[in-house]
Amino acid sequence: MSAGLGRPLPGPAIARVALLLACAAAASCAHAPAAPGGAERAPRRTGSRVAAVEPDSVTSGLWRMDEAVGTAVGDAGPFRLDGTAGVDTRSGYGRIGRAREFTSSINSFVLVPYSPVLEAGGAFTVEAWIYLTAFGLYEDTPIAARWTPETLQQSWMLSVVGRNVGNPAQPGPGDHVSLTEGGDTGRLMFAFQPEEAGDARSFFSTRPIDLEHWTHVAASYDGEVVRLYLNGRLDAQYASPGRVRSSTAPLLIGNYLDPRWLTTFSGDLRAGPNADTVPYYALVGRIDDLRISSVARSEFPYARR
Repeated sequence: MSAGLGRPLPGPAIARVALLLACAAAASCAHAPAAPGGAERAPRRTGSRVAAVEPDSVTSGLWRMDEAVGTAVGDAGPFRLDGTAGVDTRSGYGRIGRAREFTSSINSFVLVPYSPVLEAGGAFTVEAWIYLTAFGLYEDTPIAARWTPETLQQSWMLSVVGRNVGNPAQPGPGDHVSLTEGGDTGRLMFAFQPEEAGDARSFFSTRPIDLEHWTHVAASYDGEVVRLYLNGRLDAQYASPGRVRSSTAPLLIGNYLDPRWLTTFSGDLRAGPNADTVPYYALVGRIDDLRISSVARSEFPYARR
């Protein structure tokens, strides 16, 4: 034996140490958090720690969706751009901690008021963990967007292409028909309105999002190339030089509607009496750790599934 390593343990001592280590490992497993509702909901771990998105110097906003009660949705980023959830969302199990659960309702959304910090500028990234339970009946279901029906209030949108079969009893407004052309059901879509005059541009992932599985999605734009990522891996990229148009649109999460419909008259933020209350574009599922950044990120080490 090499000097300094001490004497070997006698046989009975080795047995006792092995037993203690086995008991400690079992206790650790027994106290690990369970995965409610199935393995697909268990948070991803790196070593013994949950891998989470963290704010940094280029984070514009980070909404963890960890609130267990109420409609306040806090921003963990440096600018504290807190949002308000609609009355038909609720807290659910997240990829990491809690998540915001969205339903098929016009009052299922999170609204973050406009701030100049949200402008795409010369480069930006939007990313989130999503868990979809269904694809929409209409053109798409937005994950996050600064895009409203009001004139000149379209900047960008991260969405999932829907089934586009509609409902004969409730014809949709068709607001996103031109955006989703060329995109198959379940594909991740990133669209933006260029600063210069011209039509909106849409870009799609090559693979569909899996239903009932947590998926990390991201879109980045550096003024030259749009890149789409699924679970931290580059899925598609498109040359598209230009800048994203600025607007005063709020950030709307989990739905698409006209924010001018919304009112707090009853105490909660909800669609007012004159609103079209059919949830054409409502996302059905959960969103966790939504982050917007002021750079075009290319690495998402916490996103590998």
